Amino acid sequence: MSVSVRGSFRRHRFTGPAVALSAALALAAALSACSGDGPPEKAYTVPGSLCGIAVEPALVKAVLPGGDSLTSATQKPNGGTIRCNLFVDDKEALSLAQAWWGDRDSATGVAQAYAHTDNGTLSEDKRFVYTGRAGVGQTVSSCEVSEHPEQDLYIVVETRDTGIDDPEAIEKLLVAYTKAVEGSPACR
Repeated sequence: MSVSVRGSFRRHRFTGPAVALSAALALAAALSACSGDGPPEKAYTVPGSLCGIAVEPALVKAVLPGGDSLTSATQKPNGGTIRCNLFVDDKEALSLAQAWWGDRDSATGVAQAYAHTDNGTLSEDKRFVYTGRAGVGQTVSSCEVSEHPEQDLYIVVETRDTGIDDPEAIEKLLVAYTKAVEGSPACR
């Protein structure tokens, strides 16, 4: 009778350490998988021109999510707006828009019409309002075209539900894109 008890103890002793070792290995594998994943890789290439406006690809890539492919499409929802929509793996990720507003509007006033700009930071020159997800920039007063008399051109940068929340990256892209539009035919 003592032999069978002794045998069961031995099996239990070997099973206990084996189960503990298996659990430790599973936990280590899970932790390394979590820590090694990080954000998905940005395997796509951002072109130097988006919908006809030259912009530094690194500034655009900084506000895009990870993925394999990047595509863009131009949309003209009304007579005064041109929107360049960027899609990562066929999901809308970013919108860069040029929109004409009345010449008495301001960046803060225009920002109220766009999502994710609430409580945004206002630049010292009061031309830019931005958060970690969106921003509005006012072009210089010399940006005038005959099709839009007595209106100012505003630039709108909006991330879509991508998890991006980076005020510094949004500000850099907003300022650079606004300057690029000011130097483009959109302002002549």
